[in-house]
Amino acid sequence: MQDLLVKDFDFHLPEELIAQQPLPERDASRMLVLNRQTGEFRDDHFRSLSSLLNPGDLLILNNSRVIPARLYATRTGYTGQIEVLLTQQIAPFEWTALVRPGKKVRIGTTLLFGDQLQAEVIAAGEFGERTLRFIPVDDFFARLDRIGHIPLPPYMHREDTAADRERYQTVYNQQPGSAAAPTAGLHFTPRVLEEIKSRGVHIAHITLHVGLGTFQPVRVDRLADIHLHTEHYTLPEATATAVALAQREGRRIVAAGTTTVRTLEHCARTSLEPHSGQTSIFLSPGNEFHLVQALLTNFHLPQSTLLMLVSALAGRENVLRAYNHAVEQRYRFFSYGDCMFVS
Repeated sequence: MQDLLVKDFDFHLPEELIAQQPLPERDASRMLVLNRQTGEFRDDHFRSLSSLLNPGDLLILNNSRVIPARLYATRTGYTGQIEVLLTQQIAPFEWTALVRPGKKVRIGTTLLFGDQLQAEVIAAGEFGERTLRFIPVDDFFARLDRIGHIPLPPYMHREDTAADRERYQTVYNQQPGSAAAPTAGLHFTPRVLEEIKSRGVHIAHITLHVGLGTFQPVRVDRLADIHLHTEHYTLPEATATAVALAQREGRRIVAAGTTTVRTLEHCARTSLEPHSGQTSIFLSPGNEFHLVQALLTNFHLPQSTLLMLVSALAGRENVLRAYNHAVEQRYRFFSYGDCMFVS
């Protein structure tokens, strides 16, 4: 990590460049194309992605589905609402969560979610982290759909709408469990996916359920002191087979999103056999990439671990120069924003 500091990944981002709404068409985003070997970059559009992929490339997507994870609860003896953000399922009816106001929610507190769900707080951590045990019900996720809200990130200064339930999902989502979207995937449409396939590119999927790390800011000064929360992932058999074949044949592995990168690089360091598990892998400059050779990603927060991951692949100086260009050219940032292709 070269003894890097979090502040080494800062850049000036005007507030008005943070996208508050998605574009009317998913694939209409701008795309900054960065050559990680030379540092050269150019402006393009996402609809050109297929032209940047080579026949034989293996494109891997994260098929996690965002759940309506933001809930509002009441408790006996407290008149205000308590906001609960479910961040990770750890057992059939147990979840980690962020709770606000945390001081009002201690171990042993019972939370009532209308007449749909009820939970007891069974553990407490720092910064509003809690573990909840729900009373078992037959249709937990159906009830969640009825009372929950799509957990838009805090930098979107608005309430979620009915439209976000579809738009804050990838078109290929399959496995429910994320508290935030794998945002690089939001640009894809069925038409773009067909164009990519027709070019001779292979497509496979992993699952990583985005959890607490997305919502918690970095609270240390040195990269060496950063420790990420664990997130649940699955490497399916078909994808494990596709990765092994691509490796044997020397074909390029392209990741759509930092969540896909983290899953693949964790598995490269543990096991590339089909399996499920937990990862807290943190990638930053100085880390080698064992599988991923190209990356589609959105633009990330200043001083964020995701910006550090992109810098690990493409070089900190290259990435910050590209980001400064994106700011100058008025690219749209973060979840509903534009994207970057690094190769």
